[in-house]
Amino acid sequence: MTPSRFIDPFFVTRRQFFARSARGLGAMALASLLPRTIFAGTEQKALGGLPSFPNFPAKAKRVIYLFQSGAPSQMELFDYKPLLNKLNGEQLPDHVRGGQRLTGMTSQQASIPLAGSIFQFKQHGQSGAWLSELLPHTATVADEICVIRSMFTEAINHDPAITFFQTGSQIAGRPSLGSWVHYGLGSTNEKLPAFVVLVTPNKADQPLYSRLWGSGFLDTGYQGIQLRAGKEPMLYMANPDGPCGSGRRALLDKLKALNKLQFDKELDPEIESRIAQYEMAYRMQTSVPEVTDLSKEPDSTFELYGPDSRKPGTFAANCLLARRLAERGVRFIQLYHQGWDQHGNLPAGIRTQTRETDRASGGLIKDLKQRGMLEDTLVIWGGEFGRTCYSQGKLTKDDYGRDHHPRCFSIWLAGGGIKPGMTYGRTDDYGYNIADADGNALNPDKSTFTPGAVHVHDLQATILHLLGIDHERLNYLYQGRRFRLTDVDGHIVKDILA
Repeated sequence: MTPSRFIDPFFVTRRQFFARSARGLGAMALASLLPRTIFAGTEQKALGGLPSFPNFPAKAKRVIYLFQSGAPSQMELFDYKPLLNKLNGEQLPDHVRGGQRLTGMTSQQASIPLAGSIFQFKQHGQSGAWLSELLPHTATVADEICVIRSMFTEAINHDPAITFFQTGSQIAGRPSLGSWVHYGLGSTNEKLPAFVVLVTPNKADQPLYSRLWGSGFLDTGYQGIQLRAGKEPMLYMANPDGPCGSGRRALLDKLKALNKLQFDKELDPEIESRIAQYEMAYRMQTSVPEVTDLSKEPDSTFELYGPDSRKPGTFAANCLLARRLAERGVRFIQLYHQGWDQHGNLPAGIRTQTRETDRASGGLIKDLKQRGMLEDTLVIWGGEFGRTCYSQGKLTKDDYGRDHHPRCFSIWLAGGGIKPGMTYGRTDDYGYNIADADGNALNPDKSTFTPGAVHVHDLQATILHLLGIDHERLNYLYQGRRFRLTDVDGHIVKDILA
């Protein structure tokens, strides 16, 4: 053999040593090439996944995360505050603010006037959940959802706040939530990715980056795969004019052989991952057109999600597509819908946003339930932080804006082991601080669990728990330290579990 092909067993380079020790990652990537019947264990580990995962029986088999990018105002949607209407225009009391720093967008305002919502609230369902008139369709599933009013985060600007929710760190570079789930549990589908991303196009707002669904320091095979609207859901996947199916197969076989030669030389596990991804792309040439073709759905389904569901790429169409992906074994489906960053002209802006999202969100819950899928599908709806109880800019009778507010905000969850028809946590009468049962302001800390308060890491730990994952055991050794989604914090919010 030539020296370039021969590896002396007594002389291994540093690169080769570490590559050899990391070959387990390549084996997991190659698992997607093999028939699922050769794998022992549960269905959830059919294609790859870590040997001891799930750590215990899971309540949820899959996740559909409806991320509302830009931070929806809880004051207009979920957190009814009649005192704000009574005190509308008066100044935010110092004892409520407690010396908290404000963003640069409102810190220079001479006046910090309280702003009551112009929208009406009513109680809905047997649970009596308070919901805004902006959410008539969500109101019809009030007894299926769990509203958390007491989320909190440290991040006060959009990019670090979204990154924190999606990766567990405000600093870019960590694996996303979907990537961690794929890494731990593997895939249940040979023809579709385990982690799929859908983004509503043409929504002008804070930008989204592919690193939000990236795999960070994990193998690239765990990153989310974005499907786009239109005739070509994935770029460069269709065969060009000329080559036939057999020719495509022959090309991939030759490419695989070349990559295998390169792997034998360099022992880089990413090469094996590349082989697996080429093979997955080949299988997706038939599976993706089938799953993204909504034409065979009955009219009753489009009626459930609303007329926008007939328009590819809309939030409604993506919700319907998410259900179809979930039916076919995709484990983690991440939707992004921008447009909630309403520092001004909030009443008009939030009307548009809820008109685009409310019917489809409620329709998704109903669709999953009637198909018997809600009980093992975890659905999450929410943004990166909340909005202030005071107005940013000029306050008028029918117009105002709200600034960023990380101290308390609302999200909701449904299905997948979540206790339905409940509201968890509360805020003070001003909607400025998380409060206890008597309305007294709390000062929760992420390191110590405070009943009634939910930190971002607590939410992430709870999501993983519902999937059968101990968040402290799902970790990865990188640069001498074991990293995990919840960093060194995170507590399971047991009160919201069914």
